[in-house]
Amino acid sequence: MPTRPNLLDFDLKGLTDYFESIGEKPFRAKQVLRWLHQYGAENFEQMTDLAKGLRAKLTELAEIRPPRLLDAQVSEDGTRKFLLEVGPGNRVETVFIPEAGRGTLCVSTQVGCALECSFCSTGRQGFNRNLTVAEIIGQLWWANKALGRDPKGERLISNVVLMGMGEPLLNFDNTVTAISIMLDDHAYGLSRRRVTVSTSGIVPAMDRLGERMPVALAVSLHAPNDALRDQLVPINRKYPLRELMAACRRYLEVAPRDFITMEYVMLEGINDQPEHARQLIELVRDVPCKFNLIPFNPFPNSGYRRSPAEAVRRFAGILAAAGIITTTRKTRGDDIDAACGQLAGKVEDKTRRTMKRMDASSTGAIDQEAA
Repeated sequence: MPTRPNLLDFDLKGLTDYFESIGEKPFRAKQVLRWLHQYGAENFEQMTDLAKGLRAKLTELAEIRPPRLLDAQVSEDGTRKFLLEVGPGNRVETVFIPEAGRGTLCVSTQVGCALECSFCSTGRQGFNRNLTVAEIIGQLWWANKALGRDPKGERLISNVVLMGMGEPLLNFDNTVTAISIMLDDHAYGLSRRRVTVSTSGIVPAMDRLGERMPVALAVSLHAPNDALRDQLVPINRKYPLRELMAACRRYLEVAPRDFITMEYVMLEGINDQPEHARQLIELVRDVPCKFNLIPFNPFPNSGYRRSPAEAVRRFAGILAAAGIITTTRKTRGDDIDAACGQLAGKVEDKTRRTMKRMDASSTGAIDQEAA
């Protein structure tokens, strides 16, 4: 029996095409998109402005299937983490961070991650597959239902950052379609400035994103030179810093903001010295940007330590003195493992990364990730 289409996989264009394919008027797509995302409908019977015959037809031909919510945790600081099942053996996590005047949802795009950034818990656990559109947008769908609205009737989620598990630009088509739903006024109605894609530096996909769906961009930089970044962010060996900075300049020609956010995790004795800050100033001299310094969030056997607060202040001061806007990210959700770099979920590791690491250790091979 053919699988029924999951309507959470469709943006407005996809829904319009679907309704035309089943002999229905195209305007039905806007109605259904509103029911799915503005009202969180779980079945077609809830869509009361559709004729009964159409509701019955949709029940027979299609389905609404978000990922299954397994658990929700609340941190002492108000951060919330949602654990979602995305098929046998696989779970992903999404995090809501409340702040004064805004609420940010951190969304995952892959089950695990293939890039193996050495300081990231997600990268250590392996990779299975890309998330579908329904599994990406389903995180926002669930969080909206769980959080409700404020006393003024406004949604609590004002910003979305695709910074959770996975590299968004290695799941390009599904990520772009999910963003299209986030931006659509018949769905979540977010502005391009309030949706941010984070990338470790997939240069060709950065160019494609600028052409297809220019939203705010954050680059996981973490090192001021190629030698160090090769160790911390291995994709740098394919797309080194010179190419990455050129891609950033190209992106700013179409970006909804006039700067790119550079994410920089602070690792004691590794990338947090004054010389590293001075190298960064030279690196981004012709790339309008701001820096977000991120305290390292420890996880077992990481091989790294968090930079002392004084080292972070000194580093930030050097950047600020050069005229670069620099902020230090507050550590949120530590008590529920919801902080940056800690998302793990559960991954049926098809890369067998843990086994490979154990084999390398047993043969005395040098572990580059602990450098």
